[in-house]
Amino acid sequence: MTVRTRFAPSPTGYLHLGGARTALFSWAYARHFGGKFILRIEDTDLERSTPEAVQAILDGMQWLGLEHDEGPFYQMKRMDRYREVIAQMLQAGTAYYCYCTPEEVEAMRERFRAAGEKPRYDGTWRPEAGKTLPPVPEGRKPVVRFRNPLDGDVTWNDVVKGPITISNRELDDLIIARQDGTPTYNFCVAIDDWDMKITHVIRGDDHVNNTPRQINILNALGATLPQYGHVPMILGADGEKLSKRHGAVSVMEYPAQGYLPEAMLNYLARLGWSHGDDEIFSMEQFVAWFDTDHLSKSPAQFNPEKLAWVNNHYIKQADNERLANLVRPVMEREGAQFEGAPPLASAIALMKDRTNTLNELADAAMLFYRQPNPEAALLAQHVTDAVKPALAQYAEQIRTVEWKKEALSAMLKQVLADHKLKMPQLAMPLRLLITGQLQTPSIDAVVELFGRETVLARLAKYL
Repeated sequence: MTVRTRFAPSPTGYLHLGGARTALFSWAYARHFGGKFILRIEDTDLERSTPEAVQAILDGMQWLGLEHDEGPFYQMKRMDRYREVIAQMLQAGTAYYCYCTPEEVEAMRERFRAAGEKPRYDGTWRPEAGKTLPPVPEGRKPVVRFRNPLDGDVTWNDVVKGPITISNRELDDLIIARQDGTPTYNFCVAIDDWDMKITHVIRGDDHVNNTPRQINILNALGATLPQYGHVPMILGADGEKLSKRHGAVSVMEYPAQGYLPEAMLNYLARLGWSHGDDEIFSMEQFVAWFDTDHLSKSPAQFNPEKLAWVNNHYIKQADNERLANLVRPVMEREGAQFEGAPPLASAIALMKDRTNTLNELADAAMLFYRQPNPEAALLAQHVTDAVKPALAQYAEQIRTVEWKKEALSAMLKQVLADHKLKMPQLAMPLRLLITGQLQTPSIDAVVELFGRETVLARLAKYL
């Protein structure tokens, strides 16, 4: 058997973190077994589905690098197939026409509620041996209902939750085609999984109630059932369902905020799955390790601080030229001046260890690509008469010192010794005059990167 998994989002909004994690798990399971990963767009909700949402899903999948082997398939392009199966089911007696109005169905449900029973459709139009159906109302278009079994249970061994059993008495006869002939969600999903030979359905546990309906439809068609696994939802740090108030939840907000896709994948993989105590791993490792046995039965909590920590790790490991290409557009929007400045990749190498996002990295690197404008109050505080002789000696000696960090460091220490100063007494004013700010990496590394002419010019303004 070739493992075939699928990710089947509805394009009624952005690709959120829960959907991205479902896609990741489905993708990894297929890759682990050398199978196929199928992308399907479930766009039958015509009122809410939009082309923009479809594009957001495709963009999110592309950014994460979750490449599909087949698709994307669009349900709206499969209408003829759905109608063909519905016609077969009507002929076989596993589906039937129902002429009840929505108001009549609601009245049925209200009667069951009043009797303390679960509200449901009462089977008025369900064909049974010896039963006389009502006369067909003139001019009224019917819906098509699935003839759900009346007795017995639906049981499946959920690969995440374990055995689940739901009584058929809990399920009424599902509408599988509306009055206008368009098929409904659960029917389309079942037919798609059948036609696409899906072997494993990994999805959120908000679909648990859909599973017995889809199983019954597939059984009625004589189809082979996939294995189902329902992963618990992602919660916010407060234990509530993840929502916009917890911060960015659209996947495509994260590249805009400066996160790397490999960091997001690594973080999402650990939301509801584990491999011992391993926190950081490549996608190659994840695929090799991934199995459904280690998917958690409990909801995972989204932790922005943990995501930032993972992102920091991947920024530190990333190629400097790649990071430079990612942060350059951000810096350009902030007015960065690259002409005559140090190579951006070199600045990135110096600054990246202390930043959690690409946006923080861009902001940190700006000190090399804008003119310093130190505040007058800071100049008065740090560039004092007591330190000016040392600054003057430093400015003189950098004209001839070897332009290497080690030589610059030795020269700075000699100036400190000559003037009996401590490092902060000279390093702070140097930072201020050269960069316009008090916090930077090692002053020797900063000076080396700026270059002799730039440092001399900036010191000359104040000395």
